[in-house]
Amino acid sequence: MKKAFIFYGGWDGHEPEKVSARFKKMLEEENFEVIREPSMERLDDEEFLKTMDLIIPMWTQGQLDDRYCFHLSDAVISGVGLAGCHGGMCDSFRWNIEYQFMTGSQWVSHPGTHWYHHISDLSPENLEYVKKFYPSPDGAFYSDYRVNFKHGCASPIVEGLEDFDVTTEQYYLHLDPCVNVLATTQVRTLGPHTPNGEVSMPVAYPKMWGNGRVFYTSMGHHDDIFDIPQVAEMVRRGFLWAAKK
Repeated sequence: MKKAFIFYGGWDGHEPEKVSARFKKMLEEENFEVIREPSMERLDDEEFLKTMDLIIPMWTQGQLDDRYCFHLSDAVISGVGLAGCHGGMCDSFRWNIEYQFMTGSQWVSHPGTHWYHHISDLSPENLEYVKKFYPSPDGAFYSDYRVNFKHGCASPIVEGLEDFDVTTEQYYLHLDPCVNVLATTQVRTLGPHTPNGEVSMPVAYPKMWGNGRVFYTSMGHHDDIFDIPQVAEMVRRGFLWAAKK
């Protein structure tokens, strides 16, 4: 029986408890033994981590102790899979460079809105600057967009899946060029960025870290995004691929 470890916590806006519970159920339906904990303390036990087939972080923001990171990295290098979604995996531990290299990307902003999350923290002068370039600096971060799969790539993660439209958060990412992009979305640019034109941004990718397989999708702002059949199936396949099942 394959084993998976899910640790969850951090910012509640990404519903880490609900999403991690859904992932646990998904894996149990694939005959995984799943350990799910609201703590990252297990990352201090490298031997435990190396007994897993898959590790799923669901922890937006926060800090990661270097020792925890090295244990996690060593486990993945040894062949343990790593997989996750949205901010639960790639808007996490942004001061830890090793973690960013391992996971393959890091969240930057929500395209089409301002780059500054906490508008209440801005001085009046800076607020006027932001409003000059970004029409709705305190607006919603949701966008209507289309997710396009890389058809004909023979990847078991996305093979046969149909493109779909969605209304949710769109992620602008700093990206490791080593990743193998399997799904994309077109991102509009605003303000000083406009002359660069529309850009293609990854929605899902696998990569390797040593002997370990890594899978990430930017889908997953809230639990209900996994009610979309293509998202749920892509994530299920991504987890199984990372766990070498």
